[in-house]
Amino acid sequence: MNNRKIPLRKCVATGEMKTKKELVRVVRSKEGDVSVDLTGKKNGRGAYITLDKECILLAKKKNILANHLKTNINDGVYEELLQLAEKEKQ
Repeated sequence: MNNRKIPLRKCVATGEMKTKKELVRVVRSKEGDVSVDLTGKKNGRGAYITLDKECILLAKKKNILANHLKTNINDGVYEELLQLAEKEKQ
């Protein structure tokens, strides 16, 4: 019986605890660049968000990601997240 511990992370938009595989990480590097981290291994401050259109739009509306990462986030990051959510749905 090998019970491996499954890492859980909290979605910044909904507050739900989910496995790392269900969430996507958004990272702010030391230079201040914000990007989507599909590997989950980039250096920098990270925030996890559920790949769901409603969650992403909620985070954009309420500036949740910007508050967690303590920087401004351009619309390109949200567009990339929405495209990933569409791919995930298919």
